[in-house]
Amino acid sequence: MTDSPPASSSPSLRSWLLLGMLGLVWGSSYILIKKGLVVYAPAQLACLRISISALAFLPIFLARLSKVDWSKLKYLAVVGFAGSFFPAFFFAIAQTQLSSSTTGVLSSLTPLFTLFLGILYFKVPFSWIKIAGVLTGLAGAVSLILFGSEAGMGGHLGFGLLVILGCLMYSLSANTVKAALQDMNALTLSAVAFFLIGPPALIYLFTTDFVQILQQQEGAWLALGYIVLLALFGTVFASFFFFRLVQITSAVFASTVSYLIPLVALMWGFVDGEPITLYHLIGMSLILGGVYISGR
Repeated sequence: MTDSPPASSSPSLRSWLLLGMLGLVWGSSYILIKKGLVVYAPAQLACLRISISALAFLPIFLARLSKVDWSKLKYLAVVGFAGSFFPAFFFAIAQTQLSSSTTGVLSSLTPLFTLFLGILYFKVPFSWIKIAGVLTGLAGAVSLILFGSEAGMGGHLGFGLLVILGCLMYSLSANTVKAALQDMNALTLSAVAFFLIGPPALIYLFTTDFVQILQQQEGAWLALGYIVLLALFGTVFASFFFFRLVQITSAVFASTVSYLIPLVALMWGFVDGEPITLYHLIGMSLILGGVYISGR
């Protein structure tokens, strides 16, 4: 089942293109979450996102069932629950009080956690240049938090901590993929992970008033459309490409996609009428610099 080539020491052009695409998709996800929360409760949105993604992956899972190495079930479960299940709830709940741009900016903490977890628990070699890249990007994220339009926490520190916990979960998942699932096909990995988390999400969804809301509440179908887009692009396609990026580069490089996410989130804010100040430009420059240094 070693159908994935070994990771390269220096990211290729394809790796950079994948990183940019993921930043665009995931940076747009927070706007879609915001649109979905207009109608649905956070838990309903999270369950819909996971369930739709699992159903999309189901044909792939059935086609590749014979290729699954079930001896790695515990690692696949970590990837499914830490990489998708719990963060879907954390981010949806957080965005009931935080703006989409603030949530996107806070997600840039993921590479820092990925690096530290990698060094502490996954035997990732210590590298000062990687730490320099992570800290440079983090400085850009902090500057956006401190000076960006609507970037203050506004007294909702607890909801910000949910985003940070979600980032920790993402970093655990990325390190697990790199350490234990390096040789598993990325599409198979994604399909199995969502096969594991789809049923509990679907069961919980139908214990709520989801059907009643869909039938009776104005705007419910439009909000569902936003969630479908979130699931198919922000989860299904993005999960596959993220796992593939981890396999062909490193968990730290792949996680630097979280530095591009706030750029996209802020651009959406600009389109929506929010100004981009000098502090935004400084923060963006530091973030892009951090991505470049981490990828060396």
